[in-house]
Amino acid sequence: MPVDINDLPKYLDVAREAALKAGVVLKENFGKICTSMINEKAKNDYVTIVDKKSEDIIKDHIKSHFRNHDIMAEESPAERHSSRFLWIIDPLDGTMNYIHGLPSFAVSIALAIEGNLAMGIIYEPLRDTIYSAMRGHGSFKNDKRIHVSSSETLSTVLIATGFPFRIKEIIDSYLQVFKDLFMRATGIRRGGSACLDLAYTAEGIFGGFFECALSPWDMAAGALLVEEAGGVVTDFEGKNQYLKTGNIIAGTKGIQHEMLKIIQATFRN
Repeated sequence: MPVDINDLPKYLDVAREAALKAGVVLKENFGKICTSMINEKAKNDYVTIVDKKSEDIIKDHIKSHFRNHDIMAEESPAERHSSRFLWIIDPLDGTMNYIHGLPSFAVSIALAIEGNLAMGIIYEPLRDTIYSAMRGHGSFKNDKRIHVSSSETLSTVLIATGFPFRIKEIIDSYLQVFKDLFMRATGIRRGGSACLDLAYTAEGIFGGFFECALSPWDMAAGALLVEEAGGVVTDFEGKNQYLKTGNIIAGTKGIQHEMLKIIQATFRN
C-alpha cells in the first residue's frame, strides 16, 4: 500500500517530541556518570542507565501515538507487530563520548515504511540542534534547509570516519583505506558519533563519511538526511544495503564515488 507523503509530518512531530524528551534526561545526567551506572555489553561497547532511560522515554512516546508500529531500538529486544512501520532508535549515539564527558552525542530516530526510510530526526541536546528529513521534502537544521558540500573532490574537503572497534580483525584493511583517503583529502576527523557525522555531512561540514560494521540505528536517520540534502549513500558494494551490511559510504556525488573506488580497491583484495 503506497504511503501518503502528507502523513509524514505527523510522524516527524512525534519523533521530534520524543527526541526532545529524551534530550532532557541526557542533559541532566551529562558529566554525572559513575562506574556503577555503566555496563559493558561487549568488548569496548558500553551502555549506561541513561541510554536505557532515554530509550524508554522515546519508545513510550512513540507507542502512545502508534501502538501497533514495530520498533527496533539499540538497548532492548525488537518489538514486532507485522506492521508496515518500523521505528529505528538510537537513544544515545556516542555513549563513549558521553561517559567521558566529551560533548558530542545525539539522539537518532528514523521511521522506515514498507522497508524504505521515510523520516529521520537527529537531536544534539547540548547544542539544542535538530536535524530532520522527510522523504521527498529535503533536509533541515532547526527548520533551515541544508545541503551537502558543493565540493566534488576529496582534495577540498574534510572526511569523517569511525574506527571498527567491534571487528578489529579488519584493522589492516581499514588503516589502508584511512591512509589512501588521508593522502587525498584535506583532513580526516573521528567524532565518535556516526549519526552526527552523517548529519554534518548532510550540512556540508564534511564532504563524506565512511564506517564499517554499524547497526541500523547508528545510520538510518543520518543516511536519509544525506540523501535528502542532495548526497549519495551506499554500502561498500555501491548498493543501498547499508542498513543490512553495516558498511556505509556517504557524501556528495563525486566524493562518494571517489571514496567508493578507494574502499573497493582495498576490501576486494
